[in-house]
Amino acid sequence: MSSQDEQFQAAAPDPAAPSDDGMTWWYRWLCRIAGVIGGVSCAVAGLWNCVTINPLNIAAGVWMMLNAFVLFLCEAPFCCQFIEFANAVSARADKLRPWQKAAFYCGMAVFPVMLSLTLTTLFGNAIAFATGVLYGLSALGKKGDAISYARIHQQQKQMDEEKLTGTLEGQ
Repeated sequence: MSSQDEQFQAAAPDPAAPSDDGMTWWYRWLCRIAGVIGGVSCAVAGLWNCVTINPLNIAAGVWMMLNAFVLFLCEAPFCCQFIEFANAVSARADKLRPWQKAAFYCGMAVFPVMLSLTLTTLFGNAIAFATGVLYGLSALGKKGDAISYARIHQQQKQMDEEKLTGTLEGQ
């Protein structure tokens, strides 16, 4: 078996592993598309940021291009086919919980802004940060319906009344 076959098997989803993280298919694709667009914006703004003499701007630009590479590697491994471990990294990133991806992407996007606060770094990292926010929102879970909330509220109200009547009768 070649190393490429091993990578494809490592990247293939395991049918025994539950991948239900509460995200619908369209929201998962929205997060992926936002990640790719965020990678493009980070790469372009990072390259533009490197065309300067200020060392902090150059460092922020290099970090932004690194952010773009990581976003492409995690969200769209087909863009990085020349890298041998791209599918393995993508499979590992898919196993992360949404809140872990949110913290990672938001942290990656905030660092260059703290390093060099310019419009280029702000606008370049905005979509990458928004990708983290989208993953963070999915970590909160689905919104419940009004019927289930009313049922829970009614059960809680009944329990409170039973506790109150139990203490009054016990006296």
